[in-house]
Amino acid sequence: MSGSLFDHAVALHRQFPDGPLPLDGSPYPDEARFQGFRARHHRDQDRRAEGADVATVLDAYFATDTGSAEQLAETLARLDVPIRANDHIRAAALRAGRARVRRTGQWLVRKAHDRNAAVVGLALLETGHDDRDTPLIRTIGLLSNLFAPLAADALLRRQSGVEALLWLGDRTSGWGRVYVVEALCKSSRARPWLLRHACDGDILNGYFAGNVATAAHLHAAIAFDDADEELVDHTGRLLHVMTWCRGMGTTLEGYPAAAPVVEAYARHVSRLPATEARLRTRSALAEHLRAVPLTGLDTAATLGALLG
Repeated sequence: MSGSLFDHAVALHRQFPDGPLPLDGSPYPDEARFQGFRARHHRDQDRRAEGADVATVLDAYFATDTGSAEQLAETLARLDVPIRANDHIRAAALRAGRARVRRTGQWLVRKAHDRNAAVVGLALLETGHDDRDTPLIRTIGLLSNLFAPLAADALLRRQSGVEALLWLGDRTSGWGRVYVVEALCKSSRARPWLLRHACDGDILNGYFAGNVATAAHLHAAIAFDDADEELVDHTGRLLHVMTWCRGMGTTLEGYPAAAPVVEAYARHVSRLPATEARLRTRSALAEHLRAVPLTGLDTAATLGALLG
């Protein structure tokens, strides 16, 4: 039998300790089984009923002391499991004893060979607050496209969770990064990281760039005369993303602090060495400002600073 998803995440993390796992860790150990499952199931049920069958299975399991976690995992593997926090599953967890819910969640996350069962385990841990579970949640969160939505919610409920989310932020990409960054936007303690590291150049940054700028108080940070180079360059990335992310997230025109932030960025970047990356960002931003002038912006002076 193939190894657990948790062991898979641990093994890959040893190979790639400082960045995202290649392909988000795909293929997972249960890939063949999952492809067969997906061929047999179609998501055509009422969205309000999602997770109800999982909750029924959990209720039956927690109602007796004789059920085994292994058999529970096999049963859950046959169900269609939502990857986000789910009211039905959360209610089933809250109806059961807290200690047993935690033990079951730990077992499923650490030992389950099937992704559906492991996701349910993480959903059970999401209902708790125990900081001792943080390393477990953080590790399975490395398989971020699948586990990041619940991992982010679970970590936000724990005192040590923001530090774990920051750790994950440096080790996620794609959709997983979207979930982690959106969670970090809810914590003021994450502002320094958000101001310098949130955007990694992926097109999906368009979903959160505006939220990052607002949550991290970019307008205040970039206004200081001694803004550091990391902050200035990341501000350029945020502004650039907001020039093309219409339909995904907040656009530059829809960002209330756009004019002062653009002016401050232009002032700072014009004093820094003109690297290739900076020149590309400055040129793209200038081109956008010519086409779509910002209310309250001294366009001529700003274009002069960007292109000078």
